[in-house]
Amino acid sequence: MGQPSFQASNAIIYLTYGAFLISGLYVAWYWRHQSKSDFLATNRTQKGTPQTQEQLADKSIAIPLALNFIASALGSGILFSYPEISTIAGVQGLIVYTLSSSLPLLIFGFLGPIIRRKCPEGFVLTEWTRQRYGVVTALYLSLLTLITLFLYMVAELSALQQIINALTGLNGLPAVIVECAVTTIYTSLGGFRISFITDNIQGAMVVGLIILAVITVGVETHIDRSLVDSSGFLNSSLLGWQLIYILPVAILTNDFFISGFWMRTFASKTDKDLVLGTSIATVAVTFILGLVGATGLLAAWTGAWPGNPPQDGDIAFFLLLNELPAWVVGIVLVMVVSLSTAAFDSFQSAMVSTASNDLFRNKLNLWWIRASVVLIIFPVVVVALKSPDILQVYLISDLVSASSIPVLVIGLSDACYWWRGFEVVVGGLGGLLTVFIFGTIYYGNAHEGAYLLLLENGLYGNDWSAFGAFVAAPIGGLLWAAGAFALRIGFQWIQAKRNGTRFDAFDRPPPPSPAPYTGRDGSSEEEPEVIASALSMSPQKGKFF
Repeated sequence: MGQPSFQASNAIIYLTYGAFLISGLYVAWYWRHQSKSDFLATNRTQKGTPQTQEQLADKSIAIPLALNFIASALGSGILFSYPEISTIAGVQGLIVYTLSSSLPLLIFGFLGPIIRRKCPEGFVLTEWTRQRYGVVTALYLSLLTLITLFLYMVAELSALQQIINALTGLNGLPAVIVECAVTTIYTSLGGFRISFITDNIQGAMVVGLIILAVITVGVETHIDRSLVDSSGFLNSSLLGWQLIYILPVAILTNDFFISGFWMRTFASKTDKDLVLGTSIATVAVTFILGLVGATGLLAAWTGAWPGNPPQDGDIAFFLLLNELPAWVVGIVLVMVVSLSTAAFDSFQSAMVSTASNDLFRNKLNLWWIRASVVLIIFPVVVVALKSPDILQVYLISDLVSASSIPVLVIGLSDACYWWRGFEVVVGGLGGLLTVFIFGTIYYGNAHEGAYLLLLENGLYGNDWSAFGAFVAAPIGGLLWAAGAFALRIGFQWIQAKRNGTRFDAFDRPPPPSPAPYTGRDGSSEEEPEVIASALSMSPQKGKFF
């Protein structure tokens, strides 16, 4: 194969990191006098498309919002998961997985304007949740969001470590440490704005490198036509049909937990920019994921996979590269570093901004926020070095989101003004309990039922366990939430009768009064008397119960 020498591999990896560090530091220095609010978010500042005829004529105008969504939606883990689905469910599975991953980006173009109007001072979904459902539900969603971001950071570093080892034979640990150092330095100095700007560079690099890599792989690969028919990858399968339901539910709901997407949604200057930016990103991500996943098919049709001895499908991409020249691997190596860095700094900035907003109400000093960027790295690296199964990390997060998000978004409808945070929390937890109950019945014992919550048997089994889990999670969550609603209404009715007061559970609440919290910097321009009035007119009572 054409594996680059150790010296060449090290040069490619660390020169790429050096370029990202220099560009990040330059941007951080340029914006060194930004406020704390701009460090955490950049609401309504980013354009998705050129706005004037002059800009349309200027070929140097980029599409920053679209590039950011592209960079945030991808990561080095795609080199494992998408080729793997091709080797398991063939073309059908690849198409379903690709569309299930890209089309949910459109939801931010559709729901983003609604949430921005309802919560103009927010910059993450949890702020709207606090405004709509109250503090308890907001903290519940924030906890799930932070756990999800932590898992994604772990998965990204774990994937990077394994890829570096597979492509170069080098120990992946130094690359993991350097990436953490590079992204932590420029993210702690510049915050979300730096992540947004560097994602423009990294997103453009990723698109260009993937196109180049696909062309070179296509030119250098020679397909054995006899293996095409014998592989059966052009036929449909039971798993392929199951994935048509499982993957859209899992990925769509899980995207709600990715704060980086919401921060970019709020950063869009106009709703039109947001719709166009997410639409362009959706098309680009569809092509990118489809091309990456097709390498699994090529690996099988060239005889590179399963190999001798047979190998798992998640390394099909790397088995294919074994047959190609060293310079192709070098291009892929730059692409991997770009993918991983772009995704990781997005997760970093999203986690810090979410925690600052939800847990500390943005009252922390800017230097404490910067210090937190550094501190969260240590537990992430420790867990990532255990090299967990990347797909299982994603699946655990997907199951939690499938339980919680359906009951949460009911509150977006003005007609459901009577929906409370009590129903959201009970429904989310009840959905997971329903998965356990289903697993216990399906397997015949509680031990296996508990393992189904962790999807220990993976997603691509030859049974109905994963499908049943992703049916039980949202439907169970909605049923538990409906039961919680009936219980709350019944309790309030009995309480009203007992106290001789009017039953007002279905009264439409008054329009929201000016809130004393402006969203990003923990300060308010309102006078103390106005704040006191707003507090008295907008009690938190009733949002949860």
